[in-house]
Amino acid sequence: MARQSYLKNAAILTATGLLLRAAGMFFRIYIAARIGAEGMGLYQLIYTVYTMAVTLATAGLSVAATRLSAELLATNDPANVRTAMRRTLALGLGLGVAAAVLLFAGAGLAADWWLEDARAALSLRILAPSLPFMAVSACLRGFFMARRKVEPNSRAQIFEQIVRIGVVALLIDSAVPQGIGVACAAVVVGNTVSEASSWVYMEWCYRRELRDVPRRVKHPVQGLGRQLWDIMAPIAANQYMTSELRTIENVMVPGCLALYTLSRETALSQYGALKGMAMPLIFFPFSFLATLSTLLLPEITEAHAQNKRTALEHLINRVMLITLVLSFLAGGLFTQFAKEVGLVLYQSEEIGFYLAVLGPLMPLMYMESMVDGILKGLGEQLSSFRYTALDSVVRIALIYLLLPRFGMQGFLFVMLVSNLLTSLLNLRRLLYVTGLPVQWMRWIVKPVFSFFVRGRGVPVCAAAAGGAPEPADDRLDHSGRGVHEHRLCLVYLADRLRRARGFHCQTPPKQGRGAGAAPLTRPRAGKSRRPRLCKMPISARKVWIRWRKQKKRLTNKRKRAIMLS
Repeated sequence: MARQSYLKNAAILTATGLLLRAAGMFFRIYIAARIGAEGMGLYQLIYTVYTMAVTLATAGLSVAATRLSAELLATNDPANVRTAMRRTLALGLGLGVAAAVLLFAGAGLAADWWLEDARAALSLRILAPSLPFMAVSACLRGFFMARRKVEPNSRAQIFEQIVRIGVVALLIDSAVPQGIGVACAAVVVGNTVSEASSWVYMEWCYRRELRDVPRRVKHPVQGLGRQLWDIMAPIAANQYMTSELRTIENVMVPGCLALYTLSRETALSQYGALKGMAMPLIFFPFSFLATLSTLLLPEITEAHAQNKRTALEHLINRVMLITLVLSFLAGGLFTQFAKEVGLVLYQSEEIGFYLAVLGPLMPLMYMESMVDGILKGLGEQLSSFRYTALDSVVRIALIYLLLPRFGMQGFLFVMLVSNLLTSLLNLRRLLYVTGLPVQWMRWIVKPVFSFFVRGRGVPVCAAAAGGAPEPADDRLDHSGRGVHEHRLCLVYLADRLRRARGFHCQTPPKQGRGAGAAPLTRPRAGKSRRPRLCKMPISARKVWIRWRKQKKRLTNKRKRAIMLS
């Protein structure tokens, strides 16, 4: 029953994540077509300051609500969850109101002195009222995850996205003629309205869910406030510091690019093309992994708290294998078809160049995000905080040194160094805490080898090196690739056939000897070793037929290679 519930939640979250990311990606394409690359750059700068305000309002609330509620629901007195949620919601509301007041009052100062663009002030003031709704919604999301109920979160996110797109579609056409600043303000109006609508729906679902929680508390838990702060404080400090450093970084990038391009508009356009157009495409396949990370946080926390080492190792191995296989595949496809994707979606070769450069970094990006989530589930928030702070300091220093000299190419090099540093540090800490050895074959060799076996490695390396990939027909008729691919398939089928024949040759025990392991019969000398299909089990028969077909196909491939040579 638990496994069925887990699979159901995974299916719901995966479908929701894909739908939301697809809608968000096409929504960004729609906005970019209306306000242009410069408008997307200003939009990203506005969201840089807004993201810092969101961090001040919501940092640690969702994780704290999930962990505290999950621990209390697992006890013999689950009614304590009501008290814990009341305190969490009150804390979230207070933080949200404080962040909203700070953002509204400091919008003009942040736009003039920080972003160096007065057009951002109006959008920041419009975004301020959404912060209390986001803070309370973060607490409610944590409660639903602790209850293993993903439907309210999924429906609220879909409803929020529909409201946002509808509001922006109604306002954007009339706002664009009035300037980029007003157009960005029209876009963020949809964000504020959608956050309020999402909170209304989640509050209604929360009231209904509380009906199943007992009201009478048998044994009140002491120190709930202390537990809440112990869980939330390291995560909040980590996110506060990270958000501040990332805000400084994102504000520095357009300024340093302007020193290289000698134009503020060109710098904003390049920044908007990378952050607002290319990066959403890079992280679109992460929908599958984001769902996995969200679902596994309570499972990993429970396995670690109950000292279930076998279950913990199994979860981590699964996460790493799925993450690396998906990231290698997605990175190779983005690198190979970068130019085509950029032209189809944005009619821009610049976006294709960014995709080609960032595609090989996708395994590092995805692994960093997944391992960071696992570390938080294991209670390693302080380690994650140290690594994130170190990464931000390194990025800021490299941006200051490289961007005025090399421009956008220098920023891409900064991203490479950053992802390599944080992913390796997080992975090292994970292996140290869990005591797991590095599974080179499962985590690295198999994903990379399977990718190259399928014939994707050659075009990817050619694209990364700047060379033109082979035409589609030549790639399909590549004799070397086909021979090696079918040879590997033959080895695999031969191994399965050997096992199936061994099972087939087992003779049943003779009467009177009782049950037990039966000796294997060997074929007589002079007899053909080819087994009879009519006497083989169905599984062995299927393997034998596949093996013969692959052998014949390999022979044809060799003949074609000889003829072509």
